[in-house]
Amino acid sequence: MEYLKLCDSDYRFMLIVWEHAPVPSGELVKLCREEFDWKKSTTYTAIKKLSEKGYIKNEDAVVSVLIPKERVQKDESNYFVERTFGGSLPQFLTAFLGGKKISTEEADRIKEIIDRYSDSE
Repeated sequence: MEYLKLCDSDYRFMLIVWEHAPVPSGELVKLCREEFDWKKSTTYTAIKKLSEKGYIKNEDAVVSVLIPKERVQKDESNYFVERTFGGSLPQFLTAFLGGKKISTEEADRIKEIIDRYSDSE
């Protein structure tokens, strides 16, 4: 299975785009200068690269999203669990908790999520 994955700098850039899109490219340059201290050319390189990969489009100097944040987060999470834990959610959860205690509210919320996604109907 092919997952959508972004390197750290591309992911951080996409967080800005997801938050502000559709956004004029000039405004995106300002946002990236403030957030990352990027030069104008660095921002335009990121726009070009992620446009070519199909994550965003830059049309009439306005950058808009083609692939939503939730899709990338889902794919990145699935890839991590598959690669690191052989796809085992129980192994992932055990490692993630690492002996930490969670609140009753957090445990109840996790149980609700499991019930919602369980195929035992």
